[in-house]
Amino acid sequence: MSFDHRKYRPAPVIALADRQWPNRVMTRAPRWCAVDLRDGNQALVEPMTVAQKLQMWALMVHVGFKHIEVGFPAASQPDFDFVRELIERNLIPDDVTIQVLVQAREDLIARTFESLKGAKRAIVHVYNSVNPTQRNYVFNTGREGVKAIAVQGARWVRDHAVRNPGTEWSFQYSPESFSSTEVEFAVEVCDAVIDEWRPAGRPMILNLPATVEVNTPNVFADQVEWFCRHLKARPEVSISIHTHNDRGCGVAAAELAVLAGADRIEGTLLGNGERTGNMDIVTMAMNLYSQGIDPELDLSDMDAIVATVGACTQIALHPRHPYAGELVYTAFSGSHQDAIRKSLAAEKPDAYWDVAYLPIDPADLGRSYEAVIRINSQSGKGGVTYLLERDLGLQLPRWLQIDFSRRVQAQAEASSSEISPEQIRALFEQHYLEPVHGYRIGRFQLGHDSQESLRLELQTPNGVLQLCGEGEGAITALVNGWERQTGMHIDVLDYSEHALSAGTESRAAAYVLLSVDGQRMCGVAIGRDVVNASLQAVINGAAQIEALRQTA
Repeated sequence: MSFDHRKYRPAPVIALADRQWPNRVMTRAPRWCAVDLRDGNQALVEPMTVAQKLQMWALMVHVGFKHIEVGFPAASQPDFDFVRELIERNLIPDDVTIQVLVQAREDLIARTFESLKGAKRAIVHVYNSVNPTQRNYVFNTGREGVKAIAVQGARWVRDHAVRNPGTEWSFQYSPESFSSTEVEFAVEVCDAVIDEWRPAGRPMILNLPATVEVNTPNVFADQVEWFCRHLKARPEVSISIHTHNDRGCGVAAAELAVLAGADRIEGTLLGNGERTGNMDIVTMAMNLYSQGIDPELDLSDMDAIVATVGACTQIALHPRHPYAGELVYTAFSGSHQDAIRKSLAAEKPDAYWDVAYLPIDPADLGRSYEAVIRINSQSGKGGVTYLLERDLGLQLPRWLQIDFSRRVQAQAEASSSEISPEQIRALFEQHYLEPVHGYRIGRFQLGHDSQESLRLELQTPNGVLQLCGEGEGAITALVNGWERQTGMHIDVLDYSEHALSAGTESRAAAYVLLSVDGQRMCGVAIGRDVVNASLQAVINGAAQIEALRQTA
C-alpha cells in the first residue's frame, strides 16, 4: 500500500499551559522584510535576470519596505554583482536597509562582506541548521557541535564588521528549521550567539524560521512564545519570523507568532517561494488593513504589483488568490449579487465599510466595481440589475428584474459561459428598448380639458396609424385609444419612471407592466422626457401581443 499514513509520526508539541498569545490582538503592523530577491528567487525555475531584479527592487521600495533581503552574494556571481550594482549606482534610499544571507562559513562570510563594501547600512544574516534531522544526517554531530558552528559564525560576522567600520551593521541569526528543533535547544544556541555579538553593540535580530511547516499555527505560536519567555537577552533583540506554507498556514502561523511576541516578519509578495511558497506579505498586510490597522505598506495599486511580480517570477497568479486575484471581488451567485448591490446602495461616505461579501473596498486596491458582479447561469436578478444601473442608469422595478434575469439566465445556460456586460446591455435593448416590430410613436398632442385627450401618430409595419383617446392621464388616454383601435383589453398593473440625466435636455426611462388580454407584458422605453418615454413603453408592451397576432 503506497498511501499509508502509518509511515509518519506527529510533530512534537510543547507544554505551555499558561500561553498568553490567544488573549492578545494585533494593533499595529510588524516590521516587514521582503525576501523575494533571495528566498523567492532561489525557488524559481529560471532565476531573475538583473533587469528583473531591478524591477522587483523598485517595486518593493515603492511599496514601502524598509528591510529588503537582496540576495546570497557568496553563493553566486549574479547575486554578488546585483548587490554591487545597488550600492555603486546609489539605488538604496536612505531609509532602506539591505539584508544578505550567508551560511556560517568563514570564506562565505568574507565574500559577503566584500559584496557590501560602500553600503551605508546592511544586515548580515547568518544561519546554520540546528534541528535533529540535519544534526544526525547532514552534519553528523550532536548539539554541542551544531552550537559551535553557530557561535563561530557569529564571531566571524562580528570580526568582519569591525574590519569594515564604514557601514552601519546589524547582525541577524537564524536557527534554521526552528519549527522542527527542540525549543530549549534553539534558545540555548541563540543565547550563545548573542553572547558573541553583545559586546559589539550592534542591532541584533533573531529570525525563527518555519523552514518547513510541520504543525498547526497554534503550535508554532507556542514555540515562539516559549522562546521569547526563555531567551535571556530578549529585550536586546528583535524577534523575526520566517514561515513557509507547506501546510497552507504560512500567513496564519506568522500572525499568531506576532501575538506570541514576534516583532518582524519575513516573506514575499504574493507568496512565491520554495515548495508551496513563503509567507505572503500581501495577504498578511491586507488582513491587517481589513481590520482597520495601517499595514505600513502601500498596496493601493494591486494590479501593478501582480503584473510586476508575474513578469519577474514568470508565475501566474491564481484568480482566487486572497485580495489580489482577478476574481476575488467578483460575485456570480444571484443572492450574493443582490446583497452586494443593496449594501453598496446603502453605503455612506463617512461610515465604516460594511458591504456584504466584500471584506474590503476594491477601490482601495485600484480595482473598479466593474469586476465585482459578473453574470453566468448561477446569477440572479441582483447582478443583472446592478450592471444595468451602473452602465445605463436604469432602475428596474422588481417585476422587470425578474423578467429580464430569466432571459439572461436562459442565454447563459444556452451558451454555457459567462455573459459579458456588453451582451447584457444588448439583450436588454433587444427585448425591451427596440420598438417591437417597428411600432414607434411619432408626433402626438395632449389636450387638458376635464380629461387628458391624446392624438398620436404611431408608426407600424403597415404604415402610420392615428390613435385618439381620453383618460385621466396620458397613459390612460393611450390605452383607451389602443383598445379602441385594436379591440384589445389592457390593464396597467404597475408603472414607474425616473430621469436619466439632469438639465434642460434630460432623458427619462419608463417601465410599465401591462395585462393585455390576460397576458402579462413588460414595456420599457427611454425618451427625451417622461411623457415620451411613458407612451413608448406602453406601445412596446402592447405591441408584443399585436406582433404575435400578426405572426400567428
